[in-house]
Amino acid sequence: MKRLYQISPAGRRKLLRVIFLMVVITVLMAIPTFFWMRDANRQLARRHNSVRSPLIMVPGSSAGQNRFDRLVKKLNNSAPRRHSYMKMKVYNSGRIGYSGSIAKNDNDPIIVIAFENNHDGYSNIKKQAKMLNAAFEQLSDEYSFNNFKAFGHSNGGLIWTYWLEHYYYQYSDEITMKKLMTLGSPYNFSERNVNNRTQMFSDFLKYRKRLPANLVVYSLMGTETYDSDGLVPEQSVEAGKYIFQKQVKSFTMLTLTGKDAQHSSLPQNKQVVQAINEELLDSSPQPAKKVGNNAKKQRTEIP
Repeated sequence: MKRLYQISPAGRRKLLRVIFLMVVITVLMAIPTFFWMRDANRQLARRHNSVRSPLIMVPGSSAGQNRFDRLVKKLNNSAPRRHSYMKMKVYNSGRIGYSGSIAKNDNDPIIVIAFENNHDGYSNIKKQAKMLNAAFEQLSDEYSFNNFKAFGHSNGGLIWTYWLEHYYYQYSDEITMKKLMTLGSPYNFSERNVNNRTQMFSDFLKYRKRLPANLVVYSLMGTETYDSDGLVPEQSVEAGKYIFQKQVKSFTMLTLTGKDAQHSSLPQNKQVVQAINEELLDSSPQPAKKVGNNAKKQRTEIP
């Protein structure tokens, strides 16, 4: 007959200690997972229930975080209610500086994201899109909005387009870009012939199927002369239609004339102010009650 293997009392105590240790380790590992899941679910609930829909602006090359100050002042002067205004600057080191704040009950705050590296050129636009993504990730974590609108002047529109094609997928399940408005954005840089494609324009065309199908796009351009806003050729702005048409929900081009139709003056153009108020901002009256400094502890003011 086979003899059953019997564990000695010492072996039994050792086995019990091992089992007890494994249970303790399992419980200790489960605790942080529980709290992480709880916090993640709370974050999802806050985002899902949020009514905030910020307008995020990106300036063009050589422009800083103050580029849209006059524009925002005009927007607030012509709107039934003031929009709170916050500015961010992403430094080459990765540090993000803040100034201003978002009012607690302002559903349509205006946020500007600028970059220490604000130079021209396709290689810099790609770097700036990466910096934009860093700022956007921090914004979305802190304010938990589920949709937003975007505005880009000149290269700012190109930065947004590159971000849409290469970074937006990270957020698209939870956050919707509802509308994009570009202003004097040279999609083919200084080229006047759309058949002479720059590398940037070719890449935009290559990855255009990544653009969100439910996006509404407005492309605005100035006409200081018959075929230019004094800096960007009309044909280069119009090249944007080959990127967005048949990829997004709608694509509309608007031509600005008269006073402030020159490239650098476009953000102050009264037609631009009207277009932003009508298409990107909620015009319903709603008082914006400011709260104290609601910034994160690691924030540093923009010098």
